[in-house]
Parts: sequence; structure tokens; C-alpha cells
Amino acid sequence: MKIIDQDVLSKDVCLEADDMFERIGTVGLSNEDIGQKSITYWADVWRRFRSNKMAILGLVLLIGIILLLFIGPSLTGIDYQKIDATQKNLTPSSQHWFGTDDMGRDLFTRVCVGGRISIYIGLSCTFVMFVIGSLLGALAGLKGGIVDDIIMRICELIGNLPYLIIVVILSMVMGRSMFSLVFAMSITAWVGTTRMVRGQILQIKEQDYVQAAEALGASTGRIIIKHLLPNTLGIIMVSVTMSIPGFIFSEAFLSYIGLGVRPPETSWGALASAGQLQLMFYPYQLFFPCLLIILTMLSFHLIGDGLSDALDPKLRK
Repeated sequence: MKIIDQDVLSKDVCLEADDMFERIGTVGLSNEDIGQKSITYWADVWRRFRSNKMAILGLVLLIGIILLLFIGPSLTGIDYQKIDATQKNLTPSSQHWFGTDDMGRDLFTRVCVGGRISIYIGLSCTFVMFVIGSLLGALAGLKGGIVDDIIMRICELIGNLPYLIIVVILSMVMGRSMFSLVFAMSITAWVGTTRMVRGQILQIKEQDYVQAAEALGASTGRIIIKHLLPNTLGIIMVSVTMSIPGFIFSEAFLSYIGLGVRPPETSWGALASAGQLQLMFYPYQLFFPCLLIILTMLSFHLIGDGLSDALDPKLRK
């Protein structure tokens, strides 16, 4: 009886299989070289973000608006506070791209300068909301007990205060300025972020790396900054991108009703308020600041939707 060597048989089968197929693009490469290269978490986020065409459109639109706001005034060379009684209520032209207002001031330059203030206020309010809300939410979720109860009761107290009344009172006490406006708009905005971060911390504080850090004697601040907040950064970034247009719209509304920045400073809301008075005869004075508000809010919302999909671990491939 002839005994068949299994090693020889398997080698012959492999040789026959190699003869049946042709290697294309993998000749001389090992299995590690053939495998997909590992990428970092943020590289994977960027890969998925740039595959979202609407998110990229929002990013390009936002960059274009910011460039317009900071480069625009230098293109015309006109001071946004310059008053020319002979140039009142002119329609858009090659000299005045957005026309002029009822005092003869160039609207294009004023829209650009006002947009800087509106975005500055939106970013400042968002930064205050992010810092206070993240730290208090992480502290409440990590410590629990009496600390959690105190922070949550404070959130309930401040969250139930009427927003508009607070802004009116602070504007009367502190005066109409950018600082008072940012302070008034931020004093209640951090409540939602605190609750959101606290919920995330309650889910991840029982993880092994957090318990290991506690066992090694790491301080509460180090655990929050080094371990907890980085793992909640994804949902915080989405909240931030969604909050900026909300603050810009709130500033526009407050300026529209006369509680915004004080003249001669201006903003998109102040320009919309002034343009509304001229709507019947000069609608372009209301159209251009409102157009910039809409495009800015749209760009931030598109970016926020893209980040929400890119940072969602369920959508990873």
C-alpha cells in the first residue's frame, strides 16, 4: 500500500492553485504590506468628514465668509464709519458694492466689520459655554454624590431663569457693550453642555483606564483633563459647531430689538434693524446683512452635521 505524504500533497495543491491565479499588484509583498495601513482616530474622522460633500461645502462657504469679512474692507478702502451726505441711500454699484445707508456710509464695509463682531460674540459665548459646561459636567459625573447634586441643582436654577429678562437687566446694569452682551448670553448657555458632558462621563468613568488612574493616585483635575474630556470631545465638538450659529442669531435678534452693541460699533443684527426701517424703498439695506447671517448659520450647521456623522463610532468602516 502506497503512503501519501500529506506535506507533499498540500504543497502540490498550493502550486496548482498558484498556477490557476495570477498575482496583480502584490508580487513580492508580505501580508503586512498588503494589509491596510493603520490610521489614527482623527485621521479617520477627517477621512469620513471630507467624504461628506455637504460638510465640505459648508467648510468652504465658512472659509469664504471669514475671508470676506477680514479682507473685504481693504478691497474698497472705505472707512465703515465715514459719513457722506451726498451719497445717501445709493443702490449697489461698482463704487459701493452693497450700496449705502441713510447716512451715506458704505454698506459693504459695514457688513464686513459687523460680521467680525457677530462672529467674535458667537465664538466668545461658545468658548465660555464649552469651558464652564465641560468642567462642571465632568466634575459632577466623576465625583457624584453631594457634588453632583449641588451642580445639578445650580443648573436647574439657572436654566429656569428667563433668558431675555436676564439680558435686559444686565444691559441696563452693565451698559451696552460686547462684554456685557457676551456675559449675558453665556450666563445660562453652559447648562445644557454640563448635562450633556455629565451623561457621557457617567458612561465612561467605570472604564478600566479611569480606575487605573485613580488607583495610581491621579488627581481629579488630571483625570478630567487627561482621560475623561478627550473621550467626550467628539460630542462636544458637534455641540460647539451647532451653538455658534445659535449665538450669532441671538446676537442679531438682541441687536435688532436695540439691546446689542452700541453705535458707532455695528453688527449684522444692528444692520438688519436699520435696514428694516428702509425696507419699503431700499430693500437691499436689509437683504445683504440677512444674507450673510443665513449663509453663516447654514455653513455651521452643515459642518456640524458632517462632524456628527464623522465622529459617530457606529458609522466607522
